[in-house]
Amino acid sequence: MVIRSLNLETVCGITSTLPDNPCPEIAFAGKSNVGKSSLINALMNRKSYARISATPGKTQTINFYNINEELYLVDLPGYGYAKVSEKEKAQWGKLIERYLHGSKQLKAVFLLIDIRHAPSANDRTMYEWITANGYRPVIIATKLDKIKRSQKDKQLKLLREGLGVLPGTFIIPFSSVSKQGRDEIWELVETKFLQRETDRL
Repeated sequence: MVIRSLNLETVCGITSTLPDNPCPEIAFAGKSNVGKSSLINALMNRKSYARISATPGKTQTINFYNINEELYLVDLPGYGYAKVSEKEKAQWGKLIERYLHGSKQLKAVFLLIDIRHAPSANDRTMYEWITANGYRPVIIATKLDKIKRSQKDKQLKLLREGLGVLPGTFIIPFSSVSKQGRDEIWELVETKFLQRETDRL
């Protein structure tokens, strides 16, 4: 994907009306410190367009990035480590659920999991939640650069078994340092999701 234009077009909070976008949407979900902003920046070929924070849970909105006037990358609020009240967490959950149910253009959901660790209870809940909403999430195993190359297959197996992924689920290892996995993600988006306007993976 050659990025010709890029715009943070819409930011939706808890009380916001979700946009009725004309182009396909690809959403990204993950734990608050899993490297979601780094992944989105890598996909957009920008260093800091999506805000990266040392404080987990910084993303409290749904952010819609318009790419080339033909695709939206959708950054969902992080979950897990955010130092917020249970009430706020519940509101974020309702916001995400409203988006998953309400978007007419959502083609796929990418779920980011830290490759260094077994999936947490929050990760498993999110995976099951996404599938319950009618999507088969693509798994992005982040922080690949944090483990030895010899550990990769073992950690991917741990991730696969920990989530109990469905057969045929795409799992893509990704490093924000080397950008390994970036091209594979774009290829998947372009071949599986932008070509079929009515199908969900």
